[in-house]
Amino acid sequence: MMAGSFQPAVFIAYAPSLIVAAISFAAGVLMLVIFRYTSDQKKIRRTKDQVEAQLLAVRLFQDQLPAVLRAYGRLLRGTVRYISLMLKPTAVMVLVFAPLIVLLDPYFGWSPLRPHQDFLLTVQTADANALDETSLELPQGVRSSAPPVHVSADKQVVWRLVADSAGVYPVTVISNGTRISKSVVVSDGLPWISAISMHGPVWQRWLQPGAIALPEASPLSSISVGYAPREVSVWLFAANWIIVFFVISIVAALLFKKPLRVEI
Repeated sequence: MMAGSFQPAVFIAYAPSLIVAAISFAAGVLMLVIFRYTSDQKKIRRTKDQVEAQLLAVRLFQDQLPAVLRAYGRLLRGTVRYISLMLKPTAVMVLVFAPLIVLLDPYFGWSPLRPHQDFLLTVQTADANALDETSLELPQGVRSSAPPVHVSADKQVVWRLVADSAGVYPVTVISNGTRISKSVVVSDGLPWISAISMHGPVWQRWLQPGAIALPEASPLSSISVGYAPREVSVWLFAANWIIVFFVISIVAALLFKKPLRVEI
């Protein structure tokens, strides 16, 4: 590759914060567009004016108890009306952005392993009696750095492993004659990561984006790899990417609210 040419892999490896910020900013603008076309802007504007009028009445007539009570009653009704006007656009935005978060979390939610970094692979069996029948088959490039630990109370076997170089390694768990592979990702980039394979309904796996379903007949309940949660750095603080996503998208929405003439 020629010197000075653009290298996407290097950019992705060192700029996850920039990528999250760009996605979040675009999402904030998209939120505004969705909100504008799925909400009743006139009713929202009128309801907000009515709420502000009642707040003013409370301040102006604070020495007149009946007037204040009436203003508080109208204020409560206005607040309930305003919340009801938010329900439809909020539901649409949840339907749009929940799948987006599920899609992106395997990239930004976990930090990949590094070469020569110890990590844990935890296997949970459906039956405690299967613990002694559970073993591990390691691919070339991955080795065990400690004997396996059996935790009978939790029906778990834990292995401490280490990979010698970058790559995607299929580690195979063998239990009662069943063989199930789990990919272990060792990388300096921003790869797709599945931290757990598990039994359970689809909605449970949605709560753990990147989760892979185990076969129904599997004697295992789950296989998990001990990736560290990734923190995205933004200015002076670091946080989970979903927190950064919502903060930046809200800021973007507030910045573009007037230019796009959206009443929130």
